[in-house]
Order: sequence, then C-alpha cells, then structure tokens
Amino acid sequence: MTINEAQDEIVEEFKDLDDWMDKYQLLIDMGSDLQPLDEKYKTENNLIDGCQSRVWLQADYNDGKLTFTADSDALIVKGIIALLIQVVSGHTPKEILDADLYFIDRIGLKEHLSPTRSNGLLAMVKQMRMYALAYEAKEEADC
Repeated sequence: MTINEAQDEIVEEFKDLDDWMDKYQLLIDMGSDLQPLDEKYKTENNLIDGCQSRVWLQADYNDGKLTFTADSDALIVKGIIALLIQVVSGHTPKEILDADLYFIDRIGLKEHLSPTRSNGLLAMVKQMRMYALAYEAKEEADC
C-alpha cells in the first residue's frame, strides 16, 4: 500500500464521524491497537523532543525500508503516533521524505488539537523524517 493509499484510508475512516469526541475515541482505539514497544527502546535517545507527553519512537531499517514502532504515556498522543506509523512505516526513506502528509489536515486533526499537542504532532513528523533523512544519507554513502 502506498503512503497516499494509507492516508486515503484514514481520511475515509474519519469522514463519517461528525463529532470530535467520536474522532478522539477512534484515535484512542487506534493507540490501544498499537503494538507494545519493547521496554529496551524506551530510552532517552528514542524520546521525541517537543512533545508534552512522553513519546518514544524506534526506527528499524531493513531491506531499504523503515519500520517504526512507538509508544506514549498519553492515550490521544499514542493514537496520533499510531496514525503516523500506519501511513509511513514500511516505506523507503525517499518515499517518506517525498510524502505530503495531507491526511492531518483532511481529518481536521491539527485544528482540534491543543497547541502543545499540535507541536507534538509536528515533532513526531519531524523525527520520522529525520530518521528517513539519516537512512537515505547512509544508503547513498554505502553505494
């Protein structure tokens, strides 16, 4: 599945929910479905700067693709990172760097988050892109 197909799927899931309480509940449910992050990855190095809640993000690189796993101590934030993982995990660094993450605006996420959560969302996206940038540079150096 492409990044845009994953985004379209999320937009479709959220579009039938008119009430933001229902959307928050969907986010919480998605966070609950997130695979637990191995305790060995809950380190200072994996904490995302810029998040009010604690969010750990682990990136693994295999066969030219990045796979992300994450956890958070806040339910809604855990749902947000689950959405991001659903969209970008399993793709090449170039695909991640080239992606326009339009689903964030289309589901109205940014406008319904507090300023601190909105900043946290941007920090999560930035960290995922930084991993992609680092692995893309490593790929080029290995060639």
